[in-house]
Amino acid sequence: MLQPSIYRLRLQDILTICVLGLLCLGILMVQSAAMNITEQTTWHWTERGTKHLLYVAIALLTFFAIGHLNFEKLAARKSQIAIASVAIALLTCIVVLIPHVGTSVKGARRWLPLGFTQVQPSELAKWAVVIFLSAWLSSDNRKSQIAARLSSPKSNRKLIPLLLILLPIAAICLLVVIEDFGTAFLIALCALTILLVGRVKLWHLALLAPPAIAAGVWFMTHKSYRMSRMMSFRDPFANPQREGYHMIQSLLSFSTGGIFGTGLGRGVQKLGYLPEDTTDFIFAVICEELGLFGAILTIALYLGILYVAWQAIRNLQITNRKSPLLGGCTQPTIANFAQLLIFGIASMITLQALINIAVATVSVPPKGMSLPLVSAGGSGLVITSAALGLLYSICRSKAHGSPIVETEPVPDIGKPALAV
Repeated sequence: MLQPSIYRLRLQDILTICVLGLLCLGILMVQSAAMNITEQTTWHWTERGTKHLLYVAIALLTFFAIGHLNFEKLAARKSQIAIASVAIALLTCIVVLIPHVGTSVKGARRWLPLGFTQVQPSELAKWAVVIFLSAWLSSDNRKSQIAARLSSPKSNRKLIPLLLILLPIAAICLLVVIEDFGTAFLIALCALTILLVGRVKLWHLALLAPPAIAAGVWFMTHKSYRMSRMMSFRDPFANPQREGYHMIQSLLSFSTGGIFGTGLGRGVQKLGYLPEDTTDFIFAVICEELGLFGAILTIALYLGILYVAWQAIRNLQITNRKSPLLGGCTQPTIANFAQLLIFGIASMITLQALINIAVATVSVPPKGMSLPLVSAGGSGLVITSAALGLLYSICRSKAHGSPIVETEPVPDIGKPALAV
């Protein structure tokens, strides 16, 4: 009879497996989707696949580099980091809108050229909002009246401090929505979830909802192509060669793939039929070539990241009750910041993946949004890996009670092998 293993999978190990799995899946599918009909019949790396492989290598280095930073030291400077991140996000979102400075692709000016690559300011804005809200909703700085009122259980009775905190977030959303409605909606939705978890009064949010909804409706109706996408979603086959083309081709990918798929590299829709097959609609390529198995594998990897986040928050709550003090800093302060940051990271990645899959399956109106860690890209891939590196760092930290810091006894042979 086989004895159970004495080795345990730590949370950071599970997170690493999920991140590596998604990145490897992205390498395969971007390379496959980038292959076109050529005279060369043997395996060869495409230019798009080679560039994506380079970005994946940079993303992995970023993930492990940030993951091995001391989270307690970062948490001690959370206010400075939050202000700096929002300032950089606001500055880049303004600069990218300047003509002849921001790079325009397919009619949208969303990229800033930086030598050999381009940076998308909206990617910086997403994570700046997460860090900013996590820092201020968990702050115990008595010198800052806004932070103090927002950090205590009875803090959210004042509306004015909340408005001051939301002002830079609203400015970011207004700058992003000019060229990218989907990302602005994602930022606003993730900010809302963090505010709800941060115990902001519901009637405060109810007061802010009407102007936010009115602004969203105005920006949606202000540009005709956004309204045409909304109308074509009702019946894609009414205009199959224009607004409904993306949706029809995506549905054909799912119907062609079936349960087992056509095989890696054997998809047909990528050969000029399915637009944005390496970015926005890469999930459709996965389902065509890998079938239902590929879809389940992709979703399972995202659920793995969500499980790590949930378990990390749970462990932080347990550690917070056991150790009131740590390294001269109050454990509740570090734990509260870590919990909000974990929740924000998990929410952003989960919501983005959910929207991308919903668009690919024609469950919502079409909107350009990449699949995190899988779609081809440069700045988005690296920045998302950096955010997950923060989650890795929290799993290793003292505040989390990780065995890296405090060695725990090895379990007996008779105990379960998997314990987190």
